[in-house]
Amino acid sequence: MLSGTHHDPHAVLGAHPVPGGVALVVLRPCAEAVRVVVDGRSVRLNDVGDGFHSGVLPLTSGAPLPAYELHVTYEGQEVELGDPYRFLPALGELDLHLIGEGRHEQLWQALGAHPMTHQGTRGTRFTVWAPNARGVRVAGDFCHWDGVAHPMRSLGSTGVWELFVPGLDEGTLYKFDITRPDGTHTVRADPMARRTEVPPATASVVEASRYEWRDEEWLRRRGDVPVHEAPFSVYEVHLASWRPGLTYRQLAEQLPAYVSDLGFTHVELMPVAEHPFGGSWGYQVTGFYAPTSRLGTPDDFKRLVDAFHRAGIGVLMDWVPAHFPRDDWALAAFDGEHLYEPADPRRAEHPDWGTLTFDYGRTEVRNFLVANATYWCEEFHIDGLRVDAVASMLYLDYSREEGRWAPNAHGGRENEDAVAFLQEMNATVYRRCPGVVTIAEESTAWDGVTRATHETGPNGVGGLGFGLKWNMGWSHDSLEYMGHESVHREYHHSDLTFAMVYAYSENYLLPVSHDEVVHGKRSLVSKMPGDWWQQRADHRAYLAYMWAHPGKQLLFMGQEFAQGAEWSQEHGLDWGLLDEVWPAWPDHHGVRELVRDLNHRYRAAPALWEQDTTPAGFSWVVVDAAQDNVVAFLRWAKDGAPLLAVSNFSPVVRRDYELTVPDSVGAWRETLNTDAARYGGGDVGNPGPLKPEPHAARDGSCRLSVTLPPLATLWLGPA
Repeated sequence: MLSGTHHDPHAVLGAHPVPGGVALVVLRPCAEAVRVVVDGRSVRLNDVGDGFHSGVLPLTSGAPLPAYELHVTYEGQEVELGDPYRFLPALGELDLHLIGEGRHEQLWQALGAHPMTHQGTRGTRFTVWAPNARGVRVAGDFCHWDGVAHPMRSLGSTGVWELFVPGLDEGTLYKFDITRPDGTHTVRADPMARRTEVPPATASVVEASRYEWRDEEWLRRRGDVPVHEAPFSVYEVHLASWRPGLTYRQLAEQLPAYVSDLGFTHVELMPVAEHPFGGSWGYQVTGFYAPTSRLGTPDDFKRLVDAFHRAGIGVLMDWVPAHFPRDDWALAAFDGEHLYEPADPRRAEHPDWGTLTFDYGRTEVRNFLVANATYWCEEFHIDGLRVDAVASMLYLDYSREEGRWAPNAHGGRENEDAVAFLQEMNATVYRRCPGVVTIAEESTAWDGVTRATHETGPNGVGGLGFGLKWNMGWSHDSLEYMGHESVHREYHHSDLTFAMVYAYSENYLLPVSHDEVVHGKRSLVSKMPGDWWQQRADHRAYLAYMWAHPGKQLLFMGQEFAQGAEWSQEHGLDWGLLDEVWPAWPDHHGVRELVRDLNHRYRAAPALWEQDTTPAGFSWVVVDAAQDNVVAFLRWAKDGAPLLAVSNFSPVVRRDYELTVPDSVGAWRETLNTDAARYGGGDVGNPGPLKPEPHAARDGSCRLSVTLPPLATLWLGPA
């Protein structure tokens, strides 16, 4: 008991029938005296050494053991305490069975710390999965971080340890003191903690939600239209640096209104789960079930999500099941053995980030992650999960040199356990949470990322089951094209058009994410060549080209007003650029006005989103005008309504530029021009209706002459 290696402390501690009454054994190190109070009678227990106090109460043999309280004296002060060892297990057999099977879809309700009323007494139930531990104790601020008096009991063969501690409630700080197989001790934060201390402190916090949601209407209708057939434009945010210093509650008052004004349909939050190192931006998670406490409480975060929903904005969240850091108070070698990570270092160690990967082949670990995905969607009403670093999960040799990775059972490089995990995660989330979307950040040509898990592909394997996939190839190629001086762009024209070769192989989202504007890559406007006027013009033209291209859109914060500096987590955004006293204010304000108009006109044009994932929604008009730096294409709604997008990525005005358009439209008009004066452009354009002329070929098409502004994109619709 004293060394922390007892599997069943309840068999020793607490009250037990003996001849002549009931024996009571209490372990209270440093206590000067212990009295037991039962039915109004007080009996002092004998101090038998090493913190143990015992005695026999002369109670009727065979009668039910009555409730009792302990009065413990420390340094002359007597405190009244409940005895954890008079209670039956507070975790049911069904929970234990599901945990053992790895099928507990609401695992957070079984493991972790839960305030509750058990056997008529208010307290907190602590449970933790540590199958290799020789013993586990609860330590916290309630016992001066000495867990000797609170050993937990092992519940069968599941590896779960449990203890109900009466009198503890919300706000209690705690950790688990685990005895490793070799007899040494390690003190760990709770993997299932739903709240944590503010980093760099690392304790878990007992939490119970009291938030009352007001987003019923949003949840009811969010799944009415499939995501790939609905408008979907995303504003990506790092909450801590959007406006540094704001809490969840303060963000709830400002951020939804800002995003709504700009017209985005969704916001994507960079990782919210607790992480010790702020410089990781949240991508090295230690508290998978706890929103970071840097900005407030879990209920405060719920308030923020609720505010987005009531503003008509969906909330996506970056989720990181690919790896975790090695901190010795968190998941790594949790109970003294490789528990959450594989035992084989060739699979466990992630060379890129110095972290550890999860053991996706272990049912309990897979359950931990699958339940975590549903947890955020069910408890926090998250509308979608963007799964980070999927490629690093799918390939056993990802970023590993020859000889430093272990092949699968067939000798291949595919991580079959990770594939099974992703399929299970997606299937579970879509089944339990209607209207939610999962999005893969997957950078390779893996087949079937957005194919249903039950549909077998050419490789004989079912799809991964994601709803959308980031089109990182489009981002790389199109930004590469934009980075060239216009005189050189003709030699890179295919960078602008190649994405249409594979545009319908998956359900794509086009990202200009945080990854594109950090680590020396420069902000979006600063990637553009030329002087400030040309950079802004290219920036505006690129955004309108992006919004018109097949696929959904994502734009990282700060790029909506052409911030020139790279994003800095410490510094935040350069909001001063939008201050009217700033000389270049009109330039930045104009870009933000464009983004607002792009979103609102995008929403109003089904041609831009109804058929993103089918070839029927797109046709080229100009694809090979490399010397002109011009591309043009038609987007089609399901009812046949067209939208014509034309981009001129050269700094010259092209007048009477001929385009071949269908004869079904009698006249065209500009619906958006990125060179408009209100956006900071030169106001070159086509002010009146444009009437096409019949082709001599009589093939059902017409010639349309338009004026193309320099470094600009036009959208045209039927007049």
